[in-house]
Amino acid sequence: MTSPTKKLSAAGVSIWLDDLSRERLTSGNLQKLVDEKDVVGVTTNPTIFAAALAKHDAYEAQVKELAAAGADVDEAVLAITTDDVREACDLFAPIADATQGEDGRVSIEVDPRLAQDAKATAAMAQRLAQTIDRPNALIKIPATEAGLPSITATIAEGISVNVTLIFSLERYRAVINAYMLGLEQALENGKNLATIHSVASFFVSRVDAEIDKRLDAIGTDEAAELRGKAGLANARLAYQIYEESLDTERWRRLAAAGANAQRPLWASTGVKDPAYPDTLYVTGLVAPNTVNTMPEKTLEATFDHAEVLGDTITGTYEESSELLDRVAGVGISYDEVVEQLEAEGLVKFEDSWTELLETVRASLDNAR
Repeated sequence: MTSPTKKLSAAGVSIWLDDLSRERLTSGNLQKLVDEKDVVGVTTNPTIFAAALAKHDAYEAQVKELAAAGADVDEAVLAITTDDVREACDLFAPIADATQGEDGRVSIEVDPRLAQDAKATAAMAQRLAQTIDRPNALIKIPATEAGLPSITATIAEGISVNVTLIFSLERYRAVINAYMLGLEQALENGKNLATIHSVASFFVSRVDAEIDKRLDAIGTDEAAELRGKAGLANARLAYQIYEESLDTERWRRLAAAGANAQRPLWASTGVKDPAYPDTLYVTGLVAPNTVNTMPEKTLEATFDHAEVLGDTITGTYEESSELLDRVAGVGISYDEVVEQLEAEGLVKFEDSWTELLETVRASLDNAR
């Protein structure tokens, strides 16, 4: 029988794992997920690296070497994380080659403390790309207002980008514009557009978590009926924006010059409310030319019992728009929610980065 992950892949959804550790690489676990569960890429973030370093002793030898060389904590974090990403890029290189760079991608995020500094973010993105030195790396840049110019600048240099932390439809439109502007500048700079790739990471479950909390506080039957629906509606409307962006003269000019479309990526797809189906944000977001990056628990659930019934996005736009209107109708401000989620997301990334720095600092001190 065809597995649900194979059905998902056949429907045009690329399955990426939202996790990476040296143990996954050295144990063969990541290769096994590629071979058996159709994983064709990996995303990372500061939280993932902090967890990997805190739990596993696979980094001990490298930490000792870095300590002996007199590396400071920032240098050590850069060395450790880029080594993992480089090795993962090599593992995924055959997939990258087979898909002309569309899949086989491994993402690494710029220091989130730079999120409000466009020049520093762009400089860090370039440093990460040069350090990893693999064509299938994706540099993650948060989609803050300040981050938009750094997305453009990084794309203009021919560096592939994963734009992360997108919650609002308005911001997503700005991200698409930043990408196209970067491609236009890359073309002027003589870059080969065919080698530049990008995904736009649209967060899903966090939207439901916040809106559900507000619906519960309202406490009416009408509010209760809307629980667990806003996240999917928001993401589906994002896909509509993606489709519309490709049906423009601006995009047609870029495509004629060899440009690749910036695919929507569904992030934060682990279910936060146990009352919901554990594959809700997988089966509800099936459409061609998308990516779903899953924590391992969601990947296992998808492989085990997801019902993949084809495209569940196209044709839902009117219904999705009405759903968000109903949420507004009970007194919940969409703009307020997405602004809060972006701010909280940045704080979470910064806190995880601090945890990562502290973990590495302690490891360096112990090794000296």
